[in-house]
Amino acid sequence: MAKQPERFEPRWPAILALLAVSALQLAIPKSLAVGPAWALMIVVVILLIPTIWARKMGQHSLNQILGHIVTAIVTADMVWSLGLLVRALPSHKESPQDLLRSAAALWVTNILVFASWYWRLDAGGPRARELRGVHTEGAFLFPQMTLSKEVRKSMGEDCWSPGFVDYLFLSFSASTAFSPTDSPVLTKWAKVLMMIQALISFATVALLAARGINIL
Repeated sequence: MAKQPERFEPRWPAILALLAVSALQLAIPKSLAVGPAWALMIVVVILLIPTIWARKMGQHSLNQILGHIVTAIVTADMVWSLGLLVRALPSHKESPQDLLRSAAALWVTNILVFASWYWRLDAGGPRARELRGVHTEGAFLFPQMTLSKEVRKSMGEDCWSPGFVDYLFLSFSASTAFSPTDSPVLTKWAKVLMMIQALISFATVALLAARGINIL
């Protein structure tokens, strides 16, 4: 039986990210949304309740499954909205202001959604990282992982493990620089996800926003 970890990774940043994703739907016009703006928020909240309950009760496998489901739902909603937005461009039915607002909302959504995926999948997920106690291997080579044990100990990071903010920064870098900055990508699945994220970011920033500015 695994030893109970002394340090627990906080889950509230990941929860806030999912709630923020659903709230960003309010910035997207009805014609470019999958359904009512409040629908995604209701679905996310309904799924988060048993997800949080499962963790509190020690049902970590159920917690992981529910977490993947809710993240998959917000991902599908984002991709669908992006498709509707791209399809709406030739028709010129949407105002430039709506296009810009929608593109900005989808760009931020893209960052939060992929940060959630990196956080949930890297090194087996947050629970697996907790059980290890210290992060020494995973899909991303964080700078702390390259330091010697002595240096980490002197910095007070001898039991360092990445949290949601680390993956959020990684996701932000992928959406702005279209590549990782301080953390090289090591595994194939992470490279694929990062390519998809960069493609979505390029579509929203270079295609949609540029189109909106052009017709202002």
